Formats: sequence, structure tokens, C-alpha cells
Amino acid sequence: MVTNSGISNVISGFTGVNSAQLVNDLVTAQLQPKQSEVRNKQNLNQARISALASASSALETFSTALSEVLNGRQLTGNLVSTRGDLVAASFIPGQKPQGLPATVQVTQLASAQTMVSATSLASGAPVGEGSLTITTAAGSFNVTIDSTNNSLTGLRDAINGTNSGVTASIVTDNTGSRLVMRGAEGAANSFTVTGSGGSAALDAFAFPPVGGAGMNSVTSAANSIVQVNGIQLTNSSNQIDTAVPGVRINLLTAAPGTNVVISGDQPTSSTKDIVNEFIKAYNDLRGALNSATAPGVDGTSGGPLAGERAARDMMRAMASLTTKQLSDSGDYRSLADIGVRTNRDGTLSLDNARFDRALAADPEGIARMLEPATPTAGNPGLAKAFEDVKTSLKDPNGSLIGAQNRLNKIATDLTKLMEKVEEDSAKYREQLEQTFAAMDRQLTVLRSTQSYIEQQVSVWTNSGDN
Repeated sequence: MVTNSGISNVISGFTGVNSAQLVNDLVTAQLQPKQSEVRNKQNLNQARISALASASSALETFSTALSEVLNGRQLTGNLVSTRGDLVAASFIPGQKPQGLPATVQVTQLASAQTMVSATSLASGAPVGEGSLTITTAAGSFNVTIDSTNNSLTGLRDAINGTNSGVTASIVTDNTGSRLVMRGAEGAANSFTVTGSGGSAALDAFAFPPVGGAGMNSVTSAANSIVQVNGIQLTNSSNQIDTAVPGVRINLLTAAPGTNVVISGDQPTSSTKDIVNEFIKAYNDLRGALNSATAPGVDGTSGGPLAGERAARDMMRAMASLTTKQLSDSGDYRSLADIGVRTNRDGTLSLDNARFDRALAADPEGIARMLEPATPTAGNPGLAKAFEDVKTSLKDPNGSLIGAQNRLNKIATDLTKLMEKVEEDSAKYREQLEQTFAAMDRQLTVLRSTQSYIEQQVSVWTNSGDN
């Protein structure tokens, strides 16, 4: 026989159940480990993506900086002219100097046609109404003087307004003001000025003079004549950009028979400084890659790129620079030839004694090896060689881009996996809620049955007592 207290104990074991909390606890126990596993994979994959992106960016930055440093000027030094009073020289922006030293001889300077009016005018005095025609190689240009501009100032402004290439100005001294007309430098830029015959006064500004009236010649239009390395060159300007590649020559004074040598002072310390600068920047990049690819030791986690093929390929390609042929001529053709060594950890160092001997023996050869005037496949120079390394690594079919694409796909797959885990957990929650809802309904029935039984037991008990 089951007593009242026994039945009560059996039923009471199913009462007071917080099914909502129990569902949350069960879902959490199932969800958290899976979420934690996926999240750890996401964090590791994102660290790899970031590290690889940083390495790729550093590779690009290093290549750009190397090209800027090895621009052909650092190794040339400063341009020097043996006769700075005759010829000045400067670098042409964006170009590399070639063919130095160069010998220049200035036979004749370029000049512009310049003329001045023969008579002076008082301030505000009329010049006469009528017209003038300026004739240049570009065509004819009319100048009209009427009552609105009948003055020397008006004539000057009217000439400048033609855009003929001839400019006018006014000079003033104790005797009054005179008109000056000037063309551009070069023999092709000579010009004439003729009057219309409408005003005798305007004939004073004609050139060549007609009937005794006209302007006086100051200088004639002429080309510059120079000899560069024995070759005669004729130019319309005293600034010559095409005689020596990468070098701008400014002619200051004609001195036939006098040779002027333009060269780079090529300080040997600059070459060494540049090599050391390259080594330092290279070591910074290599050191970062070493840290990123370091394996885990004694239970510690390794670098984010440990075991990553693309990082190994990058380090291997960079390491090849020391032995890569940068020049196909001379005794010094690679970095190793001038004392650049590879250390056990992949960083570089300089054998100073060996470098100094090489630099003393052939400074120009080393300069050409590091940065030739025109990089070619056989003479790439250091900047071009590293540019080739970068281009190879960043090829769409190369390991670097392949690794980035692979890691990005893993990131996408992990995001989908996290969504799947959450979807499965939602379904699990739904199943638990349905199960516990059914249990709650059964508990309600049991509680009703318990209440009925307790009432009956109480009736039976009371009847027995009577």
C-alpha cells in the first residue's frame, strides 16, 4: 500500500521545476564550447590575415623607399662645374643623370631681339593714332592706337595684349620715357614692326626703321651654340635639358675655347651610407618576418605566420638579393661582391673592410651596379632587383596572393560555421522548449491526480477513524 506521504514524495519530485532556466543552461552548455572553438579559429585566422597584409604592405613600402633612395642622384653626389661663372648645372626633376663627367664649351649665348624707341616722351604725351603690325614666325598681329589709348602706356598695353610673343615695357630716365620691345630667345623668334602710314608719329616705333624713323636695335635674336663632349649643339635657349641626360645646363657667359667640366662629386661616404641604410631597412623587414614565422616552443604559441608558405617564399626571395647579379660588367656584380653578408637569422651585415677596398677600387662601378642609369634585365640594379622580387611575390598566381585568397576564404567559411552553430543551437533550444512544455503539461496532470488522490486518502482515513 502506498501511503499519502509516499505518493506525495513521488509527485513532489516533479514540482517546482524552472524549465526556462534549465533550457538556457542546457543550450549554453551545448553552444559555448562550439562557439569558443570557432571563435578561436577566427581569431587565429584573422591574425594571419593581418600579419600577411602587414608583410605585403611592408614589402611595397620597402620597394618604394628603395627606389626613391637609389634615384641615381645619391650616388652621383652634387653636380660640380669647374667654371661656375660660365656654366651652371642642376638635376632635372624625375630623371637620372647619365654620361658624367661632361665637357661643355660655350661659343655663343642665345639672345632675344630687343629694341628701344629712339626718342623720349614726356609722361602722358600722345604717341599718335593709327596702327602697327608686329610680324613674327607665328604670324601678323595688329596694334591699334586711338583716342582711348593714345599714350606710351596705352601703346605698351596694346602690344602686350596681342599675345604675339613680343612684350613691351617702358623705361624712364632723366630725359623722359621710352618704349622697349623684346621677343623670345632664339633666332627663330625675330620680329618686325611696320606702321600703317596713318600716323608719322607711330613710324617712330617701326623696325627696321623706315625713312630714318624707327626704333634702335639693342640685341638681335640668336641661338646658343655649345660643344658638349666635342659635339656642337644649337638651341634657342640658354637652358639646355637635352645635352646630358638628367642634367640641366644653364649657359651664363660665352667663352669660346674654354672647356667647362660638369661632374658629380660622388662622395664615397654617400655610397656606403646608402648601402648601410638598405641593410638596416632590410633587417627591419626580415626581423618582422622572423617574428611572424617563429614556431611555438615549449607549449608557447608561435608567430601568426608560422608554417605559412607565402612568408617562407618571401624570405627566400629576399635572401636571394645578396647573390643576384645586379650588373653584367666589372669586378663587382652583386651585393656579396662588395661585402654584404647574410647572417644565420637571415638578416644582413656589411664587411666594412671588404666594402672599403671595393669602393676605393671602383666607386663608379659600384654606383652603376647599385643603380644603373637605365635598368635592364642584365643590369637591373638593386632597386629594380627588389622590384622584381615584389612583383613576383604579388603575382596573381603567386604564393602571397594565393595565401591571402585562401585565408579570406577560411574567414568566410568560419563565419558561415559560426552561423551554423547558432542555427543548430536555436533548433536545440526549440526542441528543449517543446520537450519541457510537454513535461509541464504532464506535471499539471500529475498535480491534479495527486490532489484527487490526497482527497480520497483523506476521506478513507477519516472513515477508518470512525
